[in-house]
Amino acid sequence: MPASLRQMLHERHHLPLVDEANVEAFLAPTPAAPPHSALFFAGDPRERPETRDLAVILPQLLQAFAGRLRGALVAADAEPALKERFCVRVLPSLVILRDAEILGVLPKVYDWADYVARIEAMLHPDAPALVAKSGPRTQIAFASRETAP
Repeated sequence: MPASLRQMLHERHHLPLVDEANVEAFLAPTPAAPPHSALFFAGDPRERPETRDLAVILPQLLQAFAGRLRGALVAADAEPALKERFCVRVLPSLVILRDAEILGVLPKVYDWADYVARIEAMLHPDAPALVAKSGPRTQIAFASRETAP
């Protein structure tokens, strides 16, 4: 994400930058802060034009869910290390969390009504956490052939 876009989100909308060193502190809210948060994994907007769209949508979402959802930008150099931890496969993505528990990943860009409905469902107290699959996504098995001498 160009520095000007990242800087604008940081300065104008007071969105903190998180990386491996401080993401835990961000995810552990103060008593006055809502437990739900959104992490913005932007990627490179030269490769992914949707990044600019999501950069405009995110502050609007935070305003729509004011007092219930807080946001942060994942630092560009921290994205590779944090993508796997937060189940991000596609950039850009928003990861919605309750404390450090992943509730969902919203890749690319959605219609406004879809964002509102999906996030509202994730903010419900009974919303289930996303369970990351363990192990390889693809398994290749080779059959051995026995040849007669």
